[in-house]
Amino acid sequence: MNNNERELLRFTTAGSVDDGKSTLIGRLLYDSKSIFQDQMSAIEKSSQSKGLNHIDLSMLTDGLRDEREQGITIDVAYRYFSTPKRKFIIADSPGHIQYTRNMVTGASSANLALILVDVRIGVIEQTKRHSFIASLLQIPHIIVCINKMDLVDYSEEEYNKVVKEYEAFAYKMTTKDVRFIPISALHGDNVVEKSENMPWYDGRSLLSTLETIHIASDENYIDMRFPVQTVIRPHSDEFHDFRGYAGRVASGTIRVGDVVNILPSGFESTVKSIHTFDGDLEEAYPPMSVTVTLEDDIDVSRGDMLVKKNNQPQATQDLDIMLCWLNTKPSNPRAKYYLRHTSNEVKAMIKEIVYKIDVNTLSRSEDVSQLGVNDIARVRLRATKPIFADEYRDNRITGSLILIDETTNETVAAGMINF
Repeated sequence: MNNNERELLRFTTAGSVDDGKSTLIGRLLYDSKSIFQDQMSAIEKSSQSKGLNHIDLSMLTDGLRDEREQGITIDVAYRYFSTPKRKFIIADSPGHIQYTRNMVTGASSANLALILVDVRIGVIEQTKRHSFIASLLQIPHIIVCINKMDLVDYSEEEYNKVVKEYEAFAYKMTTKDVRFIPISALHGDNVVEKSENMPWYDGRSLLSTLETIHIASDENYIDMRFPVQTVIRPHSDEFHDFRGYAGRVASGTIRVGDVVNILPSGFESTVKSIHTFDGDLEEAYPPMSVTVTLEDDIDVSRGDMLVKKNNQPQATQDLDIMLCWLNTKPSNPRAKYYLRHTSNEVKAMIKEIVYKIDVNTLSRSEDVSQLGVNDIARVRLRATKPIFADEYRDNRITGSLILIDETTNETVAAGMINF
């Protein structure tokens, strides 16, 4: 694998306010040599002006100056770093309870969730909430970083206590790959290098785990789904008859010579060629963006989907979904919204709120008439036209949707399809 083909791992980080999340991300960036010298100098100066005798690595991730002055970190910050083995994108979402929606946004495309727990405090409601959201979003891997081990003299007993506590509620979750690492973000124990202070821990360091965890099978390579984003018709003499369909392969593999069905028309054709910016391909797979041409001149437009004849998504106007309400304005009973699913947009209405979930206790409340910001609920939607969807657990792209307010054009909710 050459340098340009290194795998990309997306991970989200979550922890409550003082769990040391900013310090941990700072430590990852600092120890993996992923920060520039001028950033480093600025942080060293700032740490000295605060009277600290160590570099305050949390300042690397606390983006805006006014946030830093208030001592809080808000919204989702995306950070990029790389090592010779892999490229990484970190979606850093805050730990405060009012930011459930930010975590849902940051985690929606993640391969892995990093959950921080303070070894002295153990599992708290926020730990459960973050883990529940990670599980709800079908994030395939969870790493529980048990932090501040230096404050309990690197005690194996204290670490095991927190592991047992976490395992006691984690069995309810759908995520099967859960790993634990004892760390000290402040001192760098088990973050990039293995710690000499914890000889009893025989696992990998955090960075080594991030570099080696198997993510190739996280994608769905079975169900071929190619939502068309745009039709390419160059009006030039050279490409006079060219008609290509551009989009991103949502799942499965599409090959030259494949017989495909175009939804919603149901017409059938054969894949003639697959083009990319770097040249033509014989096959494409997720998450590649490509332009496909077909042997037949068929009317295909944005929002249509190319699929295999004997492997099709469900065409449905009635949807059961888990919905996270993102907007500060509550939902209106039976209000109309734009429903965006892959590249397709239809109008839809919330028919019924079946129940709302308390993300701290996982209890359900029924008789709910509207949803407020950060609420997560099971709802029934009715769309004006069928959409072509899969269950979210089988396909995170064709199984997800967003709702958009007709008047303000704001994204008000994100949903996962359960049928």
